[in-house]
Amino acid sequence: MTSDPRILVVAPDDDLIGTLCQGLDALGWRTVTARSLAGAVQVLIDWPLETVILDARLPDAVEGVAALRQTVSPRRLPVMAIGPAAADWPAEAADIAMSAPPHAAQAALRLDNLVRAAIAEEEVTLREATFAARGEPLPTAEIDASALRVLAAGKADRHFLALSNALVAHGCEVVAAPTPYTAFDYLHERPFDAAVLWGAEDHAPALSIASGMKRNTRLYHIPVVLYLRGSGEINLAELYNRGFADVAAADTPEEETAERIVALARHHRRHVAIRKALESARGSGLTDPATGLFTPELFASHLARVAEGARARRRPLSVVVLRVSDTPPVAEARKGGWLDRALPQIGAMVSRLIRTEDTAARLSPDVFALALPATRGPAGRIAADRIAAVIGCTAFDAGPDRSPFVVEFEVGVAEVGPGESPAAVLERASADIRATPAGN
Repeated sequence: MTSDPRILVVAPDDDLIGTLCQGLDALGWRTVTARSLAGAVQVLIDWPLETVILDARLPDAVEGVAALRQTVSPRRLPVMAIGPAAADWPAEAADIAMSAPPHAAQAALRLDNLVRAAIAEEEVTLREATFAARGEPLPTAEIDASALRVLAAGKADRHFLALSNALVAHGCEVVAAPTPYTAFDYLHERPFDAAVLWGAEDHAPALSIASGMKRNTRLYHIPVVLYLRGSGEINLAELYNRGFADVAAADTPEEETAERIVALARHHRRHVAIRKALESARGSGLTDPATGLFTPELFASHLARVAEGARARRRPLSVVVLRVSDTPPVAEARKGGWLDRALPQIGAMVSRLIRTEDTAARLSPDVFALALPATRGPAGRIAADRIAAVIGCTAFDAGPDRSPFVVEFEVGVAEVGPGESPAAVLERASADIRATPAGN
């Protein structure tokens, strides 16, 4: 079964972007192409596409981007502009501006981040409205206005030093780390908005730093850029699959590489502000005091608003219900009160295992619910099963002289249907628990 298109490509021909489109299609990011801005508007009316790649050679391209975004409002529409002219666009015209087409794996990574950020920003707006309606406004998402902080890791080299100088000229605070050990010392001591790693003759130190950052939940989202000595030294697809946000050859002008790093750093800082705004709800007096999750009443109110927003934005929405299975070890732990002691920790784990834009609630002491925006039912089940599997690997104290117990979940999932009420979809997700054998 072929998946629906996700990307609108707006280009007068295939000369500039055609190869990139083929690569994205091969990676599962299906594209649909319009040859004019007027045609692009019609495509957006017909299809709820997630993002746009635009050939900057098109006449009136900057004005056209505004028209495309207006067409899908209130849905946020990330735009990647490609072509030499894109470098001179106003900063707010496109989310990403590149003089030449990127590698398909890099484009997929960047577009996925942009789409996730757009969905999270939509959720910020909805969550602010939910809490304001209940008399407890959330703090405004404020982006840190201080200088961008960039870690530059690797042996000093004239190209690397020139890049550092270019970053400083852009107002960045650059911290040099000559070895992986000093790099991780700095990363654990202070926050950074981006890290640039010098490939030099041996890529091993840079790859080691990048791998370590991707294994650390606090450092995972920091964009990592690899600065190579040449363009043909390593498989680019492999690097992007390892999580590098960008790869630049040493013959790329330092000014261009610095601009790309600054754009990534700004996007990261914006993402941090969005995450803080969403997480601030956990400290509210309206949430469950033991877990910081939404209460049943708050979740019902917010789910209604999220469902309404999903319909207005033509995005899917799925609801998940997770119920602690009454296995013999759990039944025994329940008798001694040990399950009650573990449930706040379990709820906290649920909150850490969801995406920034997701909403988690505690419907009863041992039943949790999730609202997953922009998520189809099958993807929602995968996410729920992953959460259940991670928590199922944790052993909880069962008291003196007793073996620790583990918790299994019964999972129910329902995707909101046309015209379906939030109460109905939540009931359908709960019924799905009874219809689906545990573990399936």
